[in-house]
Amino acid sequence: MKHLITTEQITRAELEELLQLTDDIVKNPKKYADSLRGKVIATIFYEPSTRTRLSFESAIARLGAQVISTENARESASATKGESIEDTVRVLSGYADAIVMRHGDNDSAIVAGRVSSVPIINAGSGSFAHPTQALLDAYTIKRQRGSLENLKLVVAGDLKFGRTANSLIKLMSLYRGMQVYSLSKVGMGLTDDVLDFMRKKGIRHTVCLDWNEVPSDVDVIYQTRIQKERHEVIAVGAEKKDAGLMVITKKVMQRFSKNTYIMHPLPRVDEIATEVDDDPRAIYFEQAHNGVPMRMAILIKALEGK
Repeated sequence: MKHLITTEQITRAELEELLQLTDDIVKNPKKYADSLRGKVIATIFYEPSTRTRLSFESAIARLGAQVISTENARESASATKGESIEDTVRVLSGYADAIVMRHGDNDSAIVAGRVSSVPIINAGSGSFAHPTQALLDAYTIKRQRGSLENLKLVVAGDLKFGRTANSLIKLMSLYRGMQVYSLSKVGMGLTDDVLDFMRKKGIRHTVCLDWNEVPSDVDVIYQTRIQKERHEVIAVGAEKKDAGLMVITKKVMQRFSKNTYIMHPLPRVDEIATEVDDDPRAIYFEQAHNGVPMRMAILIKALEGK
């Protein structure tokens, strides 16, 4: 795996290897303290990020490597001078052993991968893909359920512009028996490419209009926020109104099984009430913490043999 651009490129064998490696990192962190000693990793983020950027930089430090970083690269890097992604990546390839990149354009990671001489790790590209998030999500689900087979998955919120839910669906298609339930406001549902993907894979998909239409025995509710930065126009007050259509409260969770887990890629706005945080089924902070060992595993595999 030279580059990690999208979950669609990952095989089941590769996923299983990453899950096992992540689990070993969690159990034996000292074993990996010098795994990437002497390596330099560049993190370049053209869009704001807290969890993804800092968990990658934490992962880099824990592996004994060094990081060179640009935050808010759209404003602070040479992109402000009109430099192309291709030229930026060609230059960074001479500075670092791998590049972790986030960009607002859907094809940014694909473009970067074409010209880079070092591994490109996509840390989020527009509404297209967020493979490292999907990988840590898969690890989180596996730890809770013990298996990724026969997963009943609810994806809720802004599914049109939210790259995390799309990436997770595609990754989980590697396992048998997945059923997907989607819940969103009209016009914000899963995109045609994801719907076509599920049809080709034979994945059963049900559109739900409210929480009462979602089966009470689902395994995971994957809630997402309204991606206001990708909407050209949002009327004043519309974001809260839209998010409220699928907000998770204690009352909502009363109808679900004790084994129905709530996940969220974060940041949260209003779509999960803070009163839910104490529910043992709410695992979104644990999910965020799993980003460090999974991204350690991704970096190890990306630089394996290099």
